[in-house]
Amino acid sequence: MPAPEAGIQLSSSAPPAESSRKPSLARSAGLSGAATLASRLLGLARDQVLAARFGAGNEMDAFNVAFRIPNLVRDLFAEGAMSAAFVPAFTRHLTQHGRADAWRLANNVLNALLIATLALVVVGLVFTRPLVTLYAGDYAAVPGKLELTILLTRVMLPFLATVAVAAVAMGMLNALHHYFVPALSPAMFNIATIVCTLFLVPVMPSFGLPGIMAIAVAVLLGGLGQVLVQSPPLRREGFRYSPVFNPRDKALRDIVLLMGPGTIGLAATQVSIFVNTLLATSQGTGAVSWLNYAFRLMYLPIGLFGVSIGTAVLPAVSRHAAVGDLIGIRTTVSRGLAMMLMMNVPATLGLLVLARPIVEFLFEHGQFTAADTEATAALLRLYAVGLIGYSAARIASPTFYALRQSRTAVAVSLASIAGNVALSVTLVAVIGLRGLALATAIAALGHGAMLVILLHRRLGGIEAERLAIVLAKIFVAGTLMAVAAWGIEYAMTGLLPGQPVVRRGVRLAAAIGGGLAVLAAGARLLRIRELDDALRVLGSRFARNNGASM
Repeated sequence: MPAPEAGIQLSSSAPPAESSRKPSLARSAGLSGAATLASRLLGLARDQVLAARFGAGNEMDAFNVAFRIPNLVRDLFAEGAMSAAFVPAFTRHLTQHGRADAWRLANNVLNALLIATLALVVVGLVFTRPLVTLYAGDYAAVPGKLELTILLTRVMLPFLATVAVAAVAMGMLNALHHYFVPALSPAMFNIATIVCTLFLVPVMPSFGLPGIMAIAVAVLLGGLGQVLVQSPPLRREGFRYSPVFNPRDKALRDIVLLMGPGTIGLAATQVSIFVNTLLATSQGTGAVSWLNYAFRLMYLPIGLFGVSIGTAVLPAVSRHAAVGDLIGIRTTVSRGLAMMLMMNVPATLGLLVLARPIVEFLFEHGQFTAADTEATAALLRLYAVGLIGYSAARIASPTFYALRQSRTAVAVSLASIAGNVALSVTLVAVIGLRGLALATAIAALGHGAMLVILLHRRLGGIEAERLAIVLAKIFVAGTLMAVAAWGIEYAMTGLLPGQPVVRRGVRLAAAIGGGLAVLAAGARLLRIRELDDALRVLGSRFARNNGASM
């Protein structure tokens, strides 16, 4: 096994068993997954409300571009890199020095992040027009579209500060074994959007403002809600905010130094979305919105399975790394990847065969037309191809940061970004809008695969043979599921033809239910033991797992 790059010294012998009160990986991911499921379902409801009210028209295009700018910075800076850098450091301080020292570090990081994000907000407000013009200059061809995008961007920029605080709170709670509330906190954003769409949009014109402005207001309210919902459990754990800021603190400097490469190391997905949106602005009205609806549907299984499992893996790996436990890291990563495969292989195959009926049932109402359904479903199928890659990266990339080996994740991410940009520019010229989704999927697969291969080498193995067998079995069971789902949907369309929403729902429910039944039977027949862990991740049961604990 090669020597570590720096800092972390790993031992092949396991340390004494951790406290039994620490939850198993499956239970931790299950708690996070259950909360994430609730949040994602609310997210689907939010997208349904937005699609019915605004469709894929100019207002929705303007909002998606305007939100993409602060959301990109949030993903890269506040949630992605900050979490990867902060959680291992906070966990080390908690493990080695106790809570008082960990609270001191958290307050220092929180205040540093507030200063940085508020500075970015000020800069963004000053340079909004040239930034948006550079990003979506083609919108100037539609009267008022560019101006609306600029206005919405300015309104939503303060969202950065609120989500930075929420990200720090989430990191602390995860390190303290709280998974449900942090994973549920993004639901505040969804609830705010739904409420504002239903009640604030109709009154905006009376103030001389477009209806979509209500959604920009909802973004700010949602960011504030994410902070407020996490405050009670943090207070119960003993955290108290203190306006202290010591830029000379070594731990803070280490986190900042890690966040620099961390921003790059975790940037592949976010930059891919940003590039797609940029190129899509030249593809006509609806293009940006179709991409956004498709990506959000594809991101549902990523959020449920990739992010939820990754959320549970990172604190676990950080604790094992803090005491030099190589076996614990290897076992945790291997089990996380196995659970991810159990979830995401069937999800990929299911999206491939049911993309159109899913989009039709969820979105084809009000201003969202049948043409919008076909365009969104085509993009969803292509995005789904990269689902395993996205989720693998959400598990593997933060592990390198927990091991203090950021250079590896940075190099792989840079290669992925370069490949994605090159593929996007090439494919959009050849096959249009669909080329953007295909390029993103290919880049995601390459990104995830390379990270897992390098992590396998770094850890001296991650049970690759077992994972290969698990993948083969899950693919067989997933293929049977997909064939069954497609056949049931086809048969049900003949039995219950027509477009009424109830009939659409019955057809889709029958296809999904039948497919899942076949998947469960196939998994049992093939003896895929990861099915039990997968059920825990889904929140179906939270009994303690008898396997390796976190």
